Amino acid sequence: MGLRSVAIYSDVDSDSPHVFAADEAVHLPGKLPIETYLDIEKVIEATKRTQAQAVHPGYGFLSENAFFRKRCDEEGIIFIGPPAQAMRIMGDKLLARQTMVSAGVPVVPGSLEKCLTFEAIREDARKAGFPIMLKACAGGGGKGMRLVQDEEDLLPAFEGAAREAMAAFGDASLYVEKFIENPRHIEVQILMDKYGEGVHLFERECSVQRRHQKVIEETPATKLSKETRDKMCMVALRAGKAAGYECAGTVEFLVDKNENFYFLEMNTRIQVEHPITEMVVGVDICEAMTRLALGERMFLKQEELFQRGHAIECRLYAEDPYKDFLPSPGKLLRYKRPNMPFVRVDDGVEENLVISQYYDPLFAKVIAWGENREQARRRLICALQEFEVVGVMHNIPFLLAVLEHEEFVRGGYDTSLLERVKMPEERIEKEMIAASVVALLQGGANRQSPNARGTTKPSAWRMIGRMQR
Repeated sequence: MGLRSVAIYSDVDSDSPHVFAADEAVHLPGKLPIETYLDIEKVIEATKRTQAQAVHPGYGFLSENAFFRKRCDEEGIIFIGPPAQAMRIMGDKLLARQTMVSAGVPVVPGSLEKCLTFEAIREDARKAGFPIMLKACAGGGGKGMRLVQDEEDLLPAFEGAAREAMAAFGDASLYVEKFIENPRHIEVQILMDKYGEGVHLFERECSVQRRHQKVIEETPATKLSKETRDKMCMVALRAGKAAGYECAGTVEFLVDKNENFYFLEMNTRIQVEHPITEMVVGVDICEAMTRLALGERMFLKQEELFQRGHAIECRLYAEDPYKDFLPSPGKLLRYKRPNMPFVRVDDGVEENLVISQYYDPLFAKVIAWGENREQARRRLICALQEFEVVGVMHNIPFLLAVLEHEEFVRGGYDTSLLERVKMPEERIEKEMIAASVVALLQGGANRQSPNARGTTKPSAWRMIGRMQR
């Protein structure tokens, strides 16, 4: 677009690729998110110091913070995202439910007001009918969430969820939603301008989840009728207009076995899984967001948008799938991406960098496109098998097990899929052995190999190869 970019980075991220990719970079002293990327005034100061005109908040940290948007407005900085009021409506799960009900958008039966006491929770749970989900009003990422099968389990679940919500968000208030058994999680990408015009970029299937967090996404959704798809997309646009939305947003739905769908929430930012939509619909969502934030009228026409082919994304985490997906921070002694046609890799790491304990352990996304779903699935499997990751435990064997599971291959799966996926019995022996050997050899090897930036650092695989010879 011809726009110069400024990166901000913490102490931990001083060698991260995004710092070198940008035209300019500003250091935010500190390691913890609260000291750096979550410090609104530091981000504002970096913006002013570099005379940047706009901020793109990405999909983490301050991306859904209405106060940050307000501060940008006060300083005359363009925020590439929705207005603060839309964030407040959709960020408050109960206010969002109330707004959707008023707009005629179907919502999951349950609370419409905060529940601060056990008595209020019990009353709403009885109205919705067991089983129910307890959720934190200020929550996200599965924190403060409990499944309650019957009333006798309600009190301990309420107490545990309230404690967790207070610890995570500083707010113990909860609400009730009817538990939809084995639903599908399907979301719709929308784009809206400042003048009330909008389009949808169709749907994404996000039902492969662990601990209520997405791991694999695909588009189009499989075994979903055209009638339901079209209706869901139109309802998503209605939801956006009801909230006074601008820019890119995602409306999330739960879909039951009869294709009844219910509004779940709206993410007021770009999604981690946006690349699959870009590959199938052919719209660069980040560019579209920027143009809309700069005041352009909607430049896309709904009748000219369509889905071509199929795309699937896997999220690569530094975590141990054999230990309940426990994070596995550490130094990437070896990191090699696949280089294949129709495969896109979005990552933020390089060989010899550290995957930090301070941030989410997501280190890469790999996306494959195909003329049809099976071609995309096979390409994605090939791409995952081409990755070389040494130094941390990772979830690639788990992802391969999911992609090859008969239910995933067949399509039409639901959010309970991972309960039936069995991990390969053998651990990631190659990676573990390589990491162990490198740990023994570090500091004693003379052999060097150039890394991505042309400097010389020990190569794990060359060191191992030398020892084998």
